[in-house]
Amino acid sequence: MNLETITKTAETASKRRYEDACGAAHALDLVGERWALLVVRELLHGPLRYTDLAAKLPGCGTNILANRLRDLEAGGVLAKRRLPPPAASQVYELTPYGQALKPVIRELALWGIRSLGPPNFEGQLEPDWLEHALATVFAPVAPAGTFEFKVGELVASIRDGEVYPGPAEEPDAVLEARDPSSFYFLFVERSWDGVTVEGDRDLFEQLLEAASPSAVDAPAATVAA
Repeated sequence: MNLETITKTAETASKRRYEDACGAAHALDLVGERWALLVVRELLHGPLRYTDLAAKLPGCGTNILANRLRDLEAGGVLAKRRLPPPAASQVYELTPYGQALKPVIRELALWGIRSLGPPNFEGQLEPDWLEHALATVFAPVAPAGTFEFKVGELVASIRDGEVYPGPAEEPDAVLEARDPSSFYFLFVERSWDGVTVEGDRDLFEQLLEAASPSAVDAPAATVAA
């Protein structure tokens, strides 16, 4: 899909537009509606069926999700595809244009995490949250090497910038955090309480330095209700 087609189809994607000849305003015309960027966030990890997306976004009503998928498709951000038999399911996946939002999602996550606060109850985290966190925040800036992360009962790894579920074979560094909160405070505040590193600690600290959010003043933690 070329730029002219994306622009024309985006004009029908939503009744509410900024009518502002600015790249940022046009981007918000495409992905600024509530839930749109969270749909993109989920699809960054691979194609998903409608039912999978609905399960991953439980607060999003089915009619709203259907509208967001329609608008994102009209804007050239995602596309539908039918899987071959025996699955034969329809899935949604990001176009190359949509995949280009990956660094945007990463920067938003880094900006938001400074005032988010640590997870304080189990229901806040999906079972695959660790893999997704590594893929979004750590893997894009990881130095060459193999890193294993153990956070509570979850284990995931990064090898040469790619994320894998489970333990790594012959990792250069292994981080073990007592729980998600300990992992959060290491990442945001460099607190090592409840966290240990085995192996090449210098290499792990290179990764932490590259991935950590900028040390800027942020408001007190304000977890959204």
